[in-house]
Amino acid sequence: MHKTLTPVFNQLNKVVLGKSHQVKLSVACLLAEGHLLIEDLPGMGKTTLGQAIAKVFGLEFQRIQFTSDILPADIIGANIFDKNDGQFKFHAGPVFSQLILGDEINRATPKAQSALLEAMEEQQVTVEGETFSLPEPFFVIATQNPSHQIGTYPLPESQLDRFLFRIELGYPDPSFERVLLKGKSGRQNLNTIEPLLDLTELLSIQEAVTQITVSEHLLSYVITLIKVTRESPDFAHGISPRGGLALIKAAKAWAFLDGRDYVLPEDIQQVFIPVVAHRLESSLKSNSSAVSILEELLAQVKVPS
Repeated sequence: MHKTLTPVFNQLNKVVLGKSHQVKLSVACLLAEGHLLIEDLPGMGKTTLGQAIAKVFGLEFQRIQFTSDILPADIIGANIFDKNDGQFKFHAGPVFSQLILGDEINRATPKAQSALLEAMEEQQVTVEGETFSLPEPFFVIATQNPSHQIGTYPLPESQLDRFLFRIELGYPDPSFERVLLKGKSGRQNLNTIEPLLDLTELLSIQEAVTQITVSEHLLSYVITLIKVTRESPDFAHGISPRGGLALIKAAKAWAFLDGRDYVLPEDIQQVFIPVVAHRLESSLKSNSSAVSILEELLAQVKVPS
C-alpha cells in the first residue's frame, strides 16, 4: 500500500468492516478520476462508505436522495428570478460539490438520471445555454438497489458507461457481523474520522497515477481482452474504446496503491471485472451472468510474454 494512503485505509476499514477489497477499489476509483457505482441490497453500508471517503479526503460533500419525483433542476440547479435585481440568477444545485453521493439512483426517472451525464463526463453542466464548471476533484458515488426491487428504473447503457467501477459490498463475514450486532457499527465511527489529505495532496496523487507506466506487452494483453469480449457469442456487444481506456486508468491506480510506478498483469486482472462487467450485456443465447462469463474469459486469455 502506498505509504501516504495507509492511514486513509486504516480509517476507512474501521467504518466499513470486513470489506477491505471493496474499500481499496473505491479509493482506486477516486485516484483514477472515475466515478463509482455501488449496487447492493439496502442496509449493506453503501451510504456509509461514501460518507467515510468524503470525510477522510476532506472533500466538500453533498448527498442527493433520488426519488421518483426528483427533477433535473433539483440536481443541477436552475435560474430563479430575483425581484430585487429584476433579473434571473443561477442557483446552483447539490451537484456543485467535490463528492456527490447519489443515493438509490435507479429510483429516479431516466430524465432525472440523465442530469448527471454531462457532469460526470465533462465536469460541467449547462443550464439554458450557459455552461458552469464543477469543482475539482469531482467524484460521484452512486448507489443503486438490485433491479428486481420495486420502484426501480434501469440505468441506461450511456449512464452505466460513465462509471469507472461497479462494485458490490455483500453480506459481512460472521465475525464482523458479530461486532455489528453488539452495537459497534461502522457508522458510529464516522464522527471520529478526520481529514487526512488536503486538496493539493489529492490532486498531486491523481496526477501521479496518470504517470504510471504501461508496457507495450500489457497494452497487447488489454487489446486481446477487449477483442475477446467483442467476439464472444455470450455478449450482445463487446467493450467499447472508452471501456478500454477505463481499464488502463483503473490498472494504473491499482498499481499506484501497491507502491509501483508500472502496471503488472495482476493489476489488470484485479480491476477487470469491476471495470467491465457493468458495460456488457449477456446475449440472448447465454444463460450465464456477465461476471461469470468474464471470469472464464480472464482465465483463458494468456498474458503476452
